[in-house]
Amino acid sequence: MEVRHGRRGRRCGFREGPRVIEVANIRIPLARLGKTRETERAALVRELSRSLRVDGQRLATGLELRKRSIDARKRDKVSLTYTVRTSLDAAAEMRFARQGRDIRIVEDAPRTYPSRTAKPLEERPVVVGAGCAGLFCALVLARAGLEPLLIERGDDASRRGAVVAEHNATGALDPDCNIQFGAGGAGTFSDGKLATGTKSSSHRFILETFVEGGADPSILYDAHPHVGSDVLPQVVDRIVEMIRKAGGEVRFRTRMTELVRDGSSVRGIRVEQDGREEELPSRRVVLATGHSARDVYALLAEGGIPLERKPFAMGVRIEHLQADIDRALYGAAAGHPLLGAAPYKLSCHLDGGRGVFSFCMCPGGYVVSAASEPGGVCTNGMSYSGRAGTNANAGLLVNVFPEDLPGDDVLAGVALQRGCERSAFEAGGSAFVAPAQLVGDFLAFVPSSGPGRIQPTYPRGVAWGSIDGCLPGYVTESMRAAIPLLARKLAGFDAADAVLTGVETRSSSPVRITRGDGLASIGCAGLIPVGEGAGYAGGIMSAAADGIRAAEAIIAQSPSGGLTA
Repeated sequence: MEVRHGRRGRRCGFREGPRVIEVANIRIPLARLGKTRETERAALVRELSRSLRVDGQRLATGLELRKRSIDARKRDKVSLTYTVRTSLDAAAEMRFARQGRDIRIVEDAPRTYPSRTAKPLEERPVVVGAGCAGLFCALVLARAGLEPLLIERGDDASRRGAVVAEHNATGALDPDCNIQFGAGGAGTFSDGKLATGTKSSSHRFILETFVEGGADPSILYDAHPHVGSDVLPQVVDRIVEMIRKAGGEVRFRTRMTELVRDGSSVRGIRVEQDGREEELPSRRVVLATGHSARDVYALLAEGGIPLERKPFAMGVRIEHLQADIDRALYGAAAGHPLLGAAPYKLSCHLDGGRGVFSFCMCPGGYVVSAASEPGGVCTNGMSYSGRAGTNANAGLLVNVFPEDLPGDDVLAGVALQRGCERSAFEAGGSAFVAPAQLVGDFLAFVPSSGPGRIQPTYPRGVAWGSIDGCLPGYVTESMRAAIPLLARKLAGFDAADAVLTGVETRSSSPVRITRGDGLASIGCAGLIPVGEGAGYAGGIMSAAADGIRAAEAIIAQSPSGGLTA
């Protein structure tokens, strides 16, 4: 049986469980679902009972929802599509399994949790960075009994929220604790989106851990799950407590200042905490520092750790009225309580191969200040769990390729990001005010003087004018070419009074920390770069899964490695 992460021990897997029927692609028109989750579930039970010819009351008591998605391809016939599981007798199972590809028998296999090892590593693993990759790496290591040390330069999530609120109110910036740094990483204040285009057997465990930490159980089945930036900080703090209860140690306000090596192998790190320096010995150091830890990239480059340029993207945040987006996507069904605020995902490819796309779309959300360095404006977006804000926002980003960058400096992409952020800071007039321009004016090459229907939500305020001077010409030219094309896919995307707020530069890392097949750096044995900052993930789910892979690799190398569950 395949080995995966566990709650109380070193190895885990899946034990044999009861067989269940899984039924997919159950499509029910919105008009038949009522307007509450209770009436929706009742309609689902009725439809399943009718199609399977099974007593509805029996189904209702054992029905597990596995996937729920909205089908709005025809705006006048919006429907919801479901996948469910239920237990039936053996005869019924075989009869239904022969009905077609949408019905199958599956093993409802409970996860097994291995026992803690009595032989931890001689030197405990050190995980640097408590974003999603670092948190889940440390959690799996701790439950395996390896007693990891997790360090984070910022604060825990609750104290971090107070620091972010102070920045929004006054412009005061803490370079070590902000929207980029602190428990949970950048994802804590960007809606907590859990949708992913990647596949991993770890995904269910990640979602279940978020639910254990207090996230709404709907993330287990929603096609586009999200936690919300009002809920995620509490969830993150609870995951930190899970690590501690499992035997791990977590230190906040602890920043890595040096990588200690013996030839081509890592021997530990030096850190600074409360003005004191300390060396932490370890032969297994997991770097999960995030895409904004530019000092870490510089430290690695200076130390000769192999890095490489990689594609990334830059642009702006674009805001529309959420009601306009709802009508464009759902037609007359807009505002229905079972649909919620409509999300979108758009992309196009221009002549020459450059792509333009929406990123981190936040229904009913807000544009946020994502700066982590003095003198630089950077934006992102977030939504609360209810997604009830007036505006919708998304990153409108343009691909930047390594060949767009000058010279051969591996950190040239970081320099470009920083330069754009400083230009935006100057265009906003300092104090982290952001430059803004209306879409109609941007397309007409005219500076803006104020808003139309849409009030920008960026918390430090905006300075109306032009965003052209804040980004490379190929980025703004691509945006101008793409906006009308994207409006063909989403009516109103090119609304003249939609707001562009600059700049968005941190969607992904411009650098990859090159690693080999065993996940370790190709230039430093025992140094394991993971997550978005390492260039191997993009988003909460893929970063967490990458952290889990690193933990499993370390567990496999530990004494008594290869234990069965």
